[in-house]
Amino acid sequence: MSTPTPTPPVIAEAPRVDESLVTYTHVIYALHALAVLIGVTTLHTIVLSFVGGLPSLIAVIMNYARRSATRGTYLESHFRWQIRTFWYALLWLVVCGLLAVTIIGIPLALLGYAALAVWIIYRVARGWLALKDGRPMYV
Repeated sequence: MSTPTPTPPVIAEAPRVDESLVTYTHVIYALHALAVLIGVTTLHTIVLSFVGGLPSLIAVIMNYARRSATRGTYLESHFRWQIRTFWYALLWLVVCGLLAVTIIGIPLALLGYAALAVWIIYRVARGWLALKDGRPMYV
């Protein structure tokens, strides 16, 4: 009696991604990184430069402008990652700002700003490295 050979599973091929969209996404990460760099090298903070700086604002507008073109590709996860990074940074900036209103909350707000700055740097770096490797982001 012979044993049947199992057939290998069929692996669905990922949709092809337009190289111009990959370049476009690199430009968006570069704009976010520029906002972080401006925050580090000027009197601005990383958080304020990221949320209120022109490079990041342009990057978020670019995200929304081409978001539909990335549907069904791994770039869709990068666009979500970038958009969420911006909006969550804004949310936590407001929360830290509300904490800073009270004298007791000022140390907590400063700690929150520092943690937020590290988080922003992490999100920009991790996303850009994943894009360089052609991997989707976990969202």
